[in-house]
Amino acid sequence: MPSFWGLGPGAWCLGRWGGALRSPGPSGPGAIAPPFRVREAPWGRVLECIPLAEVAAHAFTTRDVDFKPGGHENLQAWRGLAQHLGARPDRVSWPRQVHGASVAAFRRDDGPGGGDGRPEADIVISDDPGRVIAVQIADCVAMLLADRRTGAVGAAHAGWRGSAQGVARVAVAAMRAHFGTDPHDVVVAMGPSIGACCYEVGEEVRRAFEQADGHGTAVASWFSGSDAGRARLDLWRANRDQLVSVGVPPAQIHVAALCTSTRRELFFSYRAEGARAGRMAAAIRAGTVRWGQGRSR
Repeated sequence: MPSFWGLGPGAWCLGRWGGALRSPGPSGPGAIAPPFRVREAPWGRVLECIPLAEVAAHAFTTRDVDFKPGGHENLQAWRGLAQHLGARPDRVSWPRQVHGASVAAFRRDDGPGGGDGRPEADIVISDDPGRVIAVQIADCVAMLLADRRTGAVGAAHAGWRGSAQGVARVAVAAMRAHFGTDPHDVVVAMGPSIGACCYEVGEEVRRAFEQADGHGTAVASWFSGSDAGRARLDLWRANRDQLVSVGVPPAQIHVAALCTSTRRELFFSYRAEGARAGRMAAAIRAGTVRWGQGRSR
């Protein structure tokens, strides 16, 4: 189990893929474990994965800024995020998420105006270093992927429906098809999302995983019982196992293990807050390690 440092007591969140995982205590970013760290953006705190930062500029935002759709402030948030990651404020693309496994690709040869718009997808991939790509989350898993050899990147949104449909596997396959990515060159960061400690689901969710193609016998290890007799779903383990199954080395998959429902002072959680919950963004830019105006914290 990794070491932790922090400013207060933490809450324990059980992630079955790696034993007991400690969520940070209530006093700011303390107890966030390596290889993740908190940095300061102009609007507030962002989470960053150090091994992924060696390949591509990226950020997992916190509740310090709200990316919930609608309004002028939302547009300003996206522009600020693009600038923080070193792109022009109008060069940021995020899809209309539909809880599936569709892919939207943005290529560098699309040109400055090419590939604009908001396609319906839950996976976005790009080899364009001038464009930031992103997904929105408020409990679902956000995965950021980068190819150490080509510089191509991906951002994927995986709730239970997307995870059942194999979003992690589809994202890697799409990067291979579009950009020639070898899975052994992929580095992945999995950001804050709801943990198995807090994610109770119905029997229909288990059935959806069991009936989906490609999971095999691994499904049983993604579910555990709860005190209420319902199942708890471990999305961190489900998506990590899917990445490993398509050839991503386990040592290159980094899971923040931060539960959004437990850490509501730092993250938005739809399960805990309902319709009033805001949205966070997970964003990445191809082929660069420039950090904009951020500074280590």
